Amino acid sequence: MSEDVLPLLRRIADALERLAPPPLAEPDFGAARLYHYSPERDRFTPAPDYPLPVDLLVGVERQRLRFAENLKRFAQGLPNNNALLWGVRGTGKSSMAKAAFMALTASYPALRMVELDRDHIGALPALFARLRGRAERFVVLCDDLSFEDGAAAAKTLKSALEGGVEGPPPNVLFVATSNRRHLMPRGHTENRGLIAAAEDAEEEVSVSDRFGLWLGFAPMDQAAYLEAINAYAERFGLQIPDLDTRALQWSQLRGARSGRVAYQFIRDLAGELGKSLPL
Repeated sequence: MSEDVLPLLRRIADALERLAPPPLAEPDFGAARLYHYSPERDRFTPAPDYPLPVDLLVGVERQRLRFAENLKRFAQGLPNNNALLWGVRGTGKSSMAKAAFMALTASYPALRMVELDRDHIGALPALFARLRGRAERFVVLCDDLSFEDGAAAAKTLKSALEGGVEGPPPNVLFVATSNRRHLMPRGHTENRGLIAAAEDAEEEVSVSDRFGLWLGFAPMDQAAYLEAINAYAERFGLQIPDLDTRALQWSQLRGARSGRVAYQFIRDLAGELGKSLPL
């Protein structure tokens, strides 16, 4: 090789090295217990502690105890299952997951929760790879998960939960909330053809089978709704003479009874009485 060419090759190599992306910086998980992950920037943004005490979640005691038991096993390094919390909107699925997590961090300080938007479910394998092998133990939460984009997103999630040849990261627990037990939007297979629609449905149903823990959340009846209202009112000092009557009128105007509706009424009442709330 001519010596005249060597300087040119060195300049080309230097230019390529400058164009190469810098190595990923190691995230700092010492700043908080809750984080939001942005895959576009590969950034873990710290979030404040979730303030709602777990004992204020009325009507979901069975689900809360079962979820907390599985979460505790994960924190201890014992066998556990990825969890799917499904049911009608406003029944406390996401609130229970966050509140139960916060309650357990007092005993297990290595726990961290990372929230991933459902629109970024395709980034899940890369996120798992980033978290694998770290000393912390991560609960990855995807709220309101469904497969509006069809089977491609379902395949990505299934691949992440299976973990490829390495298997799933032992220090990561995946938790999803959904309004649908099998994560499928209604009517998404229309105009797809019988065979293609059947294959998509099979793919997406098979994803829900990857969750070893299914917890269903049913709508509140009137008794449970009023129990939640009174528990909130007692905790926050919001007792008024016609509390139940006003709470029922509020639910009738909303056309629903749920934990979310109950807390919205409590927020309205606290504002009326000039009192602050933690959330």
